[in-house]
Parts: sequence; structure tokens; C-alpha cells
Amino acid sequence: MSDEHPAYNGMDGLFFRQDRVNHSADEYVKGMAHTNGIESVWAVLKRGLHGIYHHVSEKHLARYVDEFSFRLNEGNVERHTWERLESFVNAIAGKRITYKELTA
Repeated sequence: MSDEHPAYNGMDGLFFRQDRVNHSADEYVKGMAHTNGIESVWAVLKRGLHGIYHHVSEKHLARYVDEFSFRLNEGNVERHTWERLESFVNAIAGKRITYKELTA
């Protein structure tokens, strides 16, 4: 789902099916096509980065995005807390970043 921004031209059929809405024509929903979901994801990410971490280096931006992606994907409160915690532990098992790598 996307808006009419030219950066998205030619993506339809490449790896996925694309549906678009035309915000400049005051079209915000067309069937199942809308951008509300992704706009909400960006809003939560921005609030988290500014409200929790205050500063994020470009070097580690992908790690912060991964964290918020995990929160979004695993945050279903209908799943028991232990089940969600187990998926977190499984996701980080065997992964390590040293202080030297972090600050290099």
C-alpha cells in the first residue's frame, strides 16, 4: 500500500502487488489500500527514538528499527507474556555485539 509518490513507480509486480491512494486528490482510502498502518508504525518509531533514546546514530539505526519491528510484531497482548518473552530470547540467542564493535 502506498501513496502516489514517484519513488514507488515501477514497483508493482516486482516483488509484490501494489495498491495506491492519491493523497493529492484527497483520496485516502481505496478499497483495502490506505497508508494509515505504516504511518502509525513510523509515528511509534519516532516517538520511541525521541522519547526513549533521545539520539540515534546512523550506524545503529537498523538495530533500533529492528527493535521496534520486534515490538510491533510480537506485541500481541493476547499472547501470554512468557510466550512473547520466549520469542524474544530465541531471537537474540547467539547474537552478541562487543563494546568495541558498538563504539567503532
